[in-house]
Amino acid sequence: MKEKTVLELKQMIESGEDFQLIDVREPFEYEMSNLNGENIPLVGILVESDRIATDKPVIIQCRSGARSAAAVNQLEHQLGYGNLYNLKGGILAWAAEFDPGMQVY
Repeated sequence: MKEKTVLELKQMIESGEDFQLIDVREPFEYEMSNLNGENIPLVGILVESDRIATDKPVIIQCRSGARSAAAVNQLEHQLGYGNLYNLKGGILAWAAEFDPGMQVY
């Protein structure tokens, strides 16, 4: 599985790179804190796969990286996606590295 670090994500955002960010946490988690990605909870990732780009890099994130890894695995193995990256450490890593005041749990 391909991964991106939070530093790589930050660099992509700052450089204006064309990519999609998907947050697979539940809506209540997303409302607490997010990185401005699209919220598609893990439970619906296959059903809502038409919302996920196939023509550019897609970074999938969650709280710690476990659910996003599961989402990447499902999309790659069941639907053949090849442009997906798991955000290593999830939003916890982002908060620790760049935004210590971010509300996390």
